[in-house]
Amino acid sequence: MTVLPDDGLSLAAEFPDATHEQWQRLVAGVLRKSGKEVSDDAAEDALSTTLEDGLRARPLYSAHDSAPDPGLPGFAPFVRGGRAEGNTLGGWDVRQRHTAADNGAVLADLENGVASLWLAVGAGGFPVSSLGTVLDGVYLDLAPVVLEAGREVEPAARELLRIYEERGVARDAARGNLGADPLGHEARTGDDGFDLAPVAALARLCAEEYPGLRALTVDALPYHEAGGSAGQELGCSLATGVAYLRELTGAGLSVEQACAQLEFRYAATADQFLTIAKLRAARRLWARVAEVCGAPGGQVQHAVTSPVMMSRRDPWVNMLRATVATLAAGVGGAESVTVLPFDHALGLPDAFTRRIARNTSTILVEESHLSRVIDPAGGSWYVERLTDELAHAGWEFFQSIERAGGQAAALRSGLVGQELAATWQARSAKLAKRREPVTGVSEFPHLAERSVAREPAPEPPSGGLPRVRRDEAYEALRARSDAHLAATGTRPRIFLAALGPAAAHTARLTFASNLFQAGGIEPVTEGAFEDSGASEACLCSSDALYEERAAEVTASLKSAGAAHVFLAGRPGQYPGVDDYVFAGCDAVAVLSATLDRMGVS
Repeated sequence: MTVLPDDGLSLAAEFPDATHEQWQRLVAGVLRKSGKEVSDDAAEDALSTTLEDGLRARPLYSAHDSAPDPGLPGFAPFVRGGRAEGNTLGGWDVRQRHTAADNGAVLADLENGVASLWLAVGAGGFPVSSLGTVLDGVYLDLAPVVLEAGREVEPAARELLRIYEERGVARDAARGNLGADPLGHEARTGDDGFDLAPVAALARLCAEEYPGLRALTVDALPYHEAGGSAGQELGCSLATGVAYLRELTGAGLSVEQACAQLEFRYAATADQFLTIAKLRAARRLWARVAEVCGAPGGQVQHAVTSPVMMSRRDPWVNMLRATVATLAAGVGGAESVTVLPFDHALGLPDAFTRRIARNTSTILVEESHLSRVIDPAGGSWYVERLTDELAHAGWEFFQSIERAGGQAAALRSGLVGQELAATWQARSAKLAKRREPVTGVSEFPHLAERSVAREPAPEPPSGGLPRVRRDEAYEALRARSDAHLAATGTRPRIFLAALGPAAAHTARLTFASNLFQAGGIEPVTEGAFEDSGASEACLCSSDALYEERAAEVTASLKSAGAAHVFLAGRPGQYPGVDDYVFAGCDAVAVLSATLDRMGVS
């Protein structure tokens, strides 16, 4: 056995350091071999990914990619966490949401890993009068309760406080949030007549008599669910938080008391690094606001797995999305995390889906030990740089709202809605072109999938900002196919004509099959066109075979009755071919037009 000398030398000491320029030159060489003519300087840009808010994710980060000092966990600017110990003392607070007056479901959650309750009452939830029944058997001195009551926040809060008194819960033992969020309610409903005086009174009551209760939630989900970017979500949350500080201090609370009454709620998506950076940036931005106001700057965060990313088709994939989002929320430093059940988009969850939701956090905390490290993403050049860039984007949007007169004025003037709509329009184009794939929906759909039926959930408040979903365009196409199946007994079909050996056609055959199934169109690959039951066809093969046989096969298909012939590949000059499908084409437009021609309404 060879013993290395303990002389402090690195094992890589004999290898010279590679320079950034050398890396660029090597990358450019690889790109040129793949057919992309790029200069050495442009190689890095060619591999960069454009994100929302004008940000770009580059392929390589180094110590030269500077970002401001994030500080230490628990200390300003709180980038690395609002608490010095992070979530190491037991993991994050597992908070589950309930919209139905189901005491059994509440108790089952609490007995199996859930630490706090998020209860929707009033519009979009159960009646305020049912709150006592829902909380029957709950140890209220152990389980924090967070309300979401919209306009009914005052009666809901008074009822919860009455229950605390009735059940002998000491005022200093009560934990949770009364959930007042007038601007969030306005964003959801368009209702601008919310009286803030009772909210300020609740905040004063909590500050003076219930030290473990907060009165207000700054909910950024309405902006995320309307299609907003991470930067816009941050900007709206900051503007809302500042508006509440103004109201509370105007009502007589100190700045420190007012800050202590706020909890911030953000969406966690399957884009794990963006979620991690967003939560870190949010704490930094709020620390700046608090610093200017003269108060401590820690931000208490509640992360919720994104409703926008939840698909209605193949909902089982939502379990994977939620797992990644939960991991990102925990790594990002959220104190509380809500995992929406994978059937959230379909109606009320059942016992199985609630179990999977709560166990997602349990596995990450107890088995993956994710909470044992404070700010595990800290020090990553990519994460630190992305945090800084996202903080600047959020601050810029916050300033635009403040210039418009603040969050309330920006909502009422339509500024917020217009900005969010523009962002969603750009993202919708990426979804339509499958540049942002949705597994099980736009990629690898399963037409034979058995539908999942759930009891309808209470209708959420509406009338304000829209609620969007990534799957909505494809869901509309699939619904047309389902209606056709119900009416005729078969789905609309397309014949895929594979030319040549498997090596020549498999890749494009698979591509075309996935694309057409995303619109509910069943691909037929066996037999002859005449026996397929299809009215249209698509050629699938290599460019070389297209040159030899495309014209001939197209003519044959049309003589057999094909009303429209596609070719899977980049547009070219092939006689008789009517249309082309290829990576980056507008799949939604192609599929919608195809269903129209097939008479599928």
